[in-house]
Amino acid sequence: MLPSLLVLALAVNTSQALIYSQIVLSFGIPFAVIPLLLITRDTGTMTDMTNRRLTTILMTVTTAIIVSLNLYLLSAAITGSL
Repeated sequence: MLPSLLVLALAVNTSQALIYSQIVLSFGIPFAVIPLLLITRDTGTMTDMTNRRLTTILMTVTTAIIVSLNLYLLSAAITGSL
């Protein structure tokens, strides 16, 4: 709650602050989603709770889309095209 109150107190453009917060969060998302994909498809770790092949395929596609969109957001922020 403190960061949002700070944004309000400093009269920062809230839309721009939201974009910057998403840029910061986009660094951590691949580090959460990719290991989740790798662990849930591993039979040694998950034994009988392993994802089915279709679930793994859909999760791989979703992970690729999420990582691609995050890379686009980072490149757009760096080049200033936001």
